[in-house]
Amino acid sequence: MTQYKNYINGEWKVSENEITISSPINNEILGTVPAMTQAEVDYAMASARAALPAWRALSAVERAAYLHKVADILERDQEKIGEILAKEVAKGIKAAVGEVVRTADLIRYAAEEGIRIHGQVMEGGGFEAASKKKLAVVRREPVGVVLAIAPFNYPVNLSGSKIAPALIGGNVVMFKPPTQGSISGLLLAQAFAEAGLPAGVFNTITGRGSEIGDYIIEHKEVNYINFTGSTPIGERIGKLAGMRPIMLELGGKDAAVVLEDADLEHAAKQIVGGAYSYSGQRCTAIKRVIVMESVADKLAALIKAEVEKLTVGDPFDNADITPVIDNASADFIWGLIQDAQEKGASALTEIKREANLIWPALFDHVTLDMKLAWEEPFGPVLPIIRVTSVEEAIQICNQSEFGLQSSVFTNDFPKAFEIAEKLEVGTVHINNKTQRGPDNFPFLGVKGSGAGVQGIRYSIEAMTQVKSIVFDVK
Repeated sequence: MTQYKNYINGEWKVSENEITISSPINNEILGTVPAMTQAEVDYAMASARAALPAWRALSAVERAAYLHKVADILERDQEKIGEILAKEVAKGIKAAVGEVVRTADLIRYAAEEGIRIHGQVMEGGGFEAASKKKLAVVRREPVGVVLAIAPFNYPVNLSGSKIAPALIGGNVVMFKPPTQGSISGLLLAQAFAEAGLPAGVFNTITGRGSEIGDYIIEHKEVNYINFTGSTPIGERIGKLAGMRPIMLELGGKDAAVVLEDADLEHAAKQIVGGAYSYSGQRCTAIKRVIVMESVADKLAALIKAEVEKLTVGDPFDNADITPVIDNASADFIWGLIQDAQEKGASALTEIKREANLIWPALFDHVTLDMKLAWEEPFGPVLPIIRVTSVEEAIQICNQSEFGLQSSVFTNDFPKAFEIAEKLEVGTVHINNKTQRGPDNFPFLGVKGSGAGVQGIRYSIEAMTQVKSIVFDVK
């Protein structure tokens, strides 16, 4: 059994206590990671703070050179990291390797984008005579110590999307991978270590939430918190963060709105791809279909036919549906399924579960009194809700506590834009599934789905702050 270590102040360190990580596929023990104490966290935080002045003093070009090395290492080690990632979070092996490659590409892009973010010089306006003589040099400076907290479902990619923009902006990073996904996160850390970043610039934290969870959020050395995870934890982070800036990527109840004139065959393929990819364990997964009654029967039949093509089983066979992350998640998903059944929803697929492996479930005639209409399952289950008007569809979408993304399927593009303007979400996809990316696009949620705007350039800007230096000219 491999004993993984944390990377702190340029050294690999163990802790007195450890956490054992097992695979959700078959309970195979994959290794142990350190369970850090608060004292160990203090040392890591102090190391990051001490490393900040020299790192921020480097030019963006010099910092970018380190990131390019990281990207090259990840590309080289894609198979090794991908294999562990697939085992650790039950992700299809092809998708797992693809996640590593995508992260390398993201890091390269962040390195280049960081070079292109410049300050500006501003001349005074005509508000008063004296202002015409004023000149401002406006710079972007790092916020300081960035705490990056990643989720289990993309433990490499959603870590890289936080770390790379922070580093290229001149910040130092404290990286907290998810507990289930921590080995993948520490393998990512190995790439940063091998790239030769100065000691203290990049550090990792693993441990039990009961011991260090709130402690790292409230830590006095942290200047910025970048978190991806559940809405309840995001809300708690918001309260604990106080006046410090935060970036939150939280849950979603993304809807696919299908109008009468939509290409239903295309819509069905996009909906199934969006709903069931990685067993629905994505904040951007399509989590409900809202369809006009006049075409609902045909769409339901087309979606059912696509779902029946999905394979179920082992990630290393590249099955479409694999075990969800743990039994607690499976129990929650199963509870939503049972509630829908008890309240009269029509099951269009076989409803089946073995431990934490749930077969893809599709329900028609889901009504608004069912939990499945509102709660985020984070699993392979999709409800179809029938409506009689566009206004009703928009109303149901906007009644959600979430506001991440929506899809609109129609061939009437003026109507699509009209609907998009009324939807209370961060992103609307026209005739396509909800999804994250491309990674340079803005990515955000409103309401209970998050705070702040991600996307490589947006993330760099969010994790830097403006300083204005004003002087008079003759």
